[in-house]
Amino acid sequence: MDRLLALCGLLCIAAITPGPNNLVVLRAAGRAGVRGAMPAILGIVLGGLSLLAVMMLGAGTVLASHPPLRQWIGLGGSLYLVWLGMSLCAGGIKPLSTSTTAREPTLPAGTLGLIGFQFLNPKSWVMVLTALATLPGNAVRDYLPLAGLFVLIPTFCLLLWAALGAWLAQWLLRPTVRRSTDIVMGALLVACAGLLLTGL
Repeated sequence: MDRLLALCGLLCIAAITPGPNNLVVLRAAGRAGVRGAMPAILGIVLGGLSLLAVMMLGAGTVLASHPPLRQWIGLGGSLYLVWLGMSLCAGGIKPLSTSTTAREPTLPAGTLGLIGFQFLNPKSWVMVLTALATLPGNAVRDYLPLAGLFVLIPTFCLLLWAALGAWLAQWLLRPTVRRSTDIVMGALLVACAGLLLTGL
C-alpha cells in the first residue's frame, strides 16, 4: 500500500509539473477549448500506456542492462524537445505578417501524433522507467494497477492544464499575446530538455 501511494505521488508530480505534454494541451485548449484538447489528452494517455506496455514486454530490461542505449534515447528525445522549443520561439519572434496564411509553429497534434510523441518525450520515458522500478515482480497483475494509475492521474492533470488553456483563450486571440505565449512555451520546452539532459 505504501508503495502504491508513493507511486501515485510520483505520477502526480510528473504529470502536473510543466513539461512537453502539458504545454501541448495548454496550447490546444487555448485555441479550441477543453473539448478541442481532448484528442491531445487521449493521445498522451494512450501513448503513455503504449510506452508502459513496451517496457513491460522486455524493453525495460534491455535498457536497464545497456545504460548507453538509455542515454542515447534520452539525448535524442531531449534534442527533439530543443528543436520544438526553438521552432516555437522563432515563430513568435518573426515579424507579424499581413497574410492570414502565415505558417504558425507546430507542435505534435492529434491522437496519433501524440501517441508517437510519447516515444520521443524523455519525461515520459523517465516516468515509465521510474514507475516500473518500484514494482517488486514481473507478473501482469503487478502492472494492471500501474496501468490504471497511468490513465487516471495523467488524465486528471491534463484536464487541469486544458482548463487553464481554455481560460487563457480570450487573451490568446490577440496575435501579440499568442506570439509571446509561443516564445514562453518554447523557452519552457528548451528548459525542460535542459533539465532532462542534466539527468542523463
